[in-house]
Amino acid sequence: MIIEDEQDLLNLYKDFLINKGYYISVTNTTASNIMSDYEEFKPDLVILDYKLPDGKNGLEAANEIFSNYPFASILIISAYDTVKQAFNAEKRFITKNIKLLIKPFKLSKLNELTIELVNRQTNKHVKT
Repeated sequence: MIIEDEQDLLNLYKDFLINKGYYISVTNTTASNIMSDYEEFKPDLVILDYKLPDGKNGLEAANEIFSNYPFASILIISAYDTVKQAFNAEKRFITKNIKLLIKPFKLSKLNELTIELVNRQTNKHVKT
């Protein structure tokens, strides 16, 4: 699932990940439907832009998902280096499967973090 308000970046991430063999179940340019989309599609990973137009930022949207789905995997992307401080101050994130990626970045880093987050999410659901 990709939530990115800039359509060109959303398409770039989507096309790149599809070319890497991923299936993108849903995309959106706002987080207003994030819970209904998450509940409907149950994605392995949510790629979430920090700054969104509907009054909800990526950290707030991530907290909303974690409230109902504590084992979700989330990658927050931001162009604002200052988001690091707010991200690191979020105590709930310490035990969650979540990463922050600051723009600009190489698409190879997006792929690396996608693999890491999806693998971690899969391992949490493996019964031993």
